[in-house]
Amino acid sequence: MGYPDTFEGFMVRDQDKWTEFHKQEFTPKKFQERDIDIKIECCGVCGSDVHTIDKGWGDAPMPLCVGHEVIGTAVKVGDQVTTVKVGDRVGVGAQIGACLDCKMCKSDNENYCPKMIDTYGAPYPEEAGGVISQGGYASHIRAHEYFTFKIPEGIPSIEAAPMMCAGLTVFSPLLRAGVGPGKKVAVVGVGGLGHFAVMFAAAMGADVTVLSHSPDKEDDAKSFGAKEFVLTENEGWHKPLAYTFDFMLNAADATHEFDLAAYLSTLAVNAEMHNVGLPDQPLPPIKAQMFAPNGCKIGGSHIGSRPEMFKMLNLVKEKGLKPRIETKSISEAGCAEAVQGVKANSVRYRYTLVDYDKAFPNR
Repeated sequence: MGYPDTFEGFMVRDQDKWTEFHKQEFTPKKFQERDIDIKIECCGVCGSDVHTIDKGWGDAPMPLCVGHEVIGTAVKVGDQVTTVKVGDRVGVGAQIGACLDCKMCKSDNENYCPKMIDTYGAPYPEEAGGVISQGGYASHIRAHEYFTFKIPEGIPSIEAAPMMCAGLTVFSPLLRAGVGPGKKVAVVGVGGLGHFAVMFAAAMGADVTVLSHSPDKEDDAKSFGAKEFVLTENEGWHKPLAYTFDFMLNAADATHEFDLAAYLSTLAVNAEMHNVGLPDQPLPPIKAQMFAPNGCKIGGSHIGSRPEMFKMLNLVKEKGLKPRIETKSISEAGCAEAVQGVKANSVRYRYTLVDYDKAFPNR
């Protein structure tokens, strides 16, 4: 049928064959009065895409088109849309719906709405068509205006794409923790999430230390703004850092292998180890006694809010921040190469899928 009745995407049909992508049509949600249709220009490849399709996070509805770091052009807007007009360059992140009426939504915490809808793999209510949401490895995406963000001029689309999830996921907790001048911040892991965290924390004025098990990333970490680089493979690495950090952002995907007591010991009194890396495996065993010496905390968060998205984009524009991006042409092979590169942790530091006009010439 084609747009606007159907969209076309590169979809996984079987989680046991998660590197096999098939180009096929799917039915989007019903177009409603606050919806925006976006012709996709590019899409970031997130670790969440891999965790979803390879069963790391459990079963997912199939067939599925993943991708929640979407940049494109608005080609249709609903009658009640006020924030975007046709022709605007916009982005969509990992959340595409919420009730917008509960106490969470009304306090700029819509990312914790109990009725939130993920950008892919989530059921829409019957009034929206009852279909499963499909993501950005596709010709188009249909999104509610509250979860559609105008992208400022001066930020290239291939760089803006991974900010829609990875960027916001680390910016929100940094902002909520009051990170700024005079604060000592530890970032654990310099990968897709961590490299954004280092850049943002440094741009916000904090004194940033990277904790990493990869010695080959030291130069990169310092180029992103870290003042210190600590190799956690070294025995006793944590001892000189006792009571040092006002905030620790854990962006690593291997927390299940950590000596948590060592990491927690580096926190200042009442400081927090905040987790945004979400590995497939459970956390290592925790004893309540681990928190007693410095009154520390451990927590986590889920993406961020609409106001936080715009604050992040403004920071990027004002400071001229440049994430490290590799591109792949979207295709069956390109999608497979990208998700395997993320799985193998070989990308430096995010993939963005491009060449959508070539893949979808008839949209």
